[in-house]
Amino acid sequence: MKTTSRKSPAAWLAWVLLAFTTAAFVLASSAPAQAHDSLESSNPADGSTVSAMPAKIELTFDHTPIAINSIVRVEDATGTDQADGPVQIVDNQVSQPVKPGAPEGKYTVVWRVVSSDGHPIEGTFTFTAGGPNTAPAAAVATPAAAASSGLPGQLVVVGILAGVLVIGLLVAGVMIRRRLRNPEDEA
Repeated sequence: MKTTSRKSPAAWLAWVLLAFTTAAFVLASSAPAQAHDSLESSNPADGSTVSAMPAKIELTFDHTPIAINSIVRVEDATGTDQADGPVQIVDNQVSQPVKPGAPEGKYTVVWRVVSSDGHPIEGTFTFTAGGPNTAPAAAVATPAAAASSGLPGQLVVVGILAGVLVIGLLVAGVMIRRRLRNPEDEA
């Protein structure tokens, strides 16, 4: 006579929990970064008036951008780009030299860099070179979109995975204990 073994409901639950834990771990470990880099400050600062046109525009980020396809346009009131040469990236600072003899007036800086996580980020700010009240302006933090390091979101995922793992281990422990108590359940 042929006997078939049937898995108990606890065994099925253990397999389901194991599959869920594995899937959650795979999905959580391949999740994209929680936030991109952000602009911390600029020199000249957004909305500032400087006594003379600076030799270069400086952008400071919270992380070092990737030196791929970085663009910083320094557009005067007529829309002419006064940038001179390639963008330079050193650590977390991006700088763009300005053409010598660029006229005084209002400027719009349009920038685009590749964030350290590989995603492009961009923004604009304005400043005025020369004109009335031309006291030099110190670099002031430029308002930027709030960005987090991504750590809190990752901690939540790790906490959930740890909880699922603990529950899975408890269920497995109960199953093993039941099996040791009732070996006749195997038949």
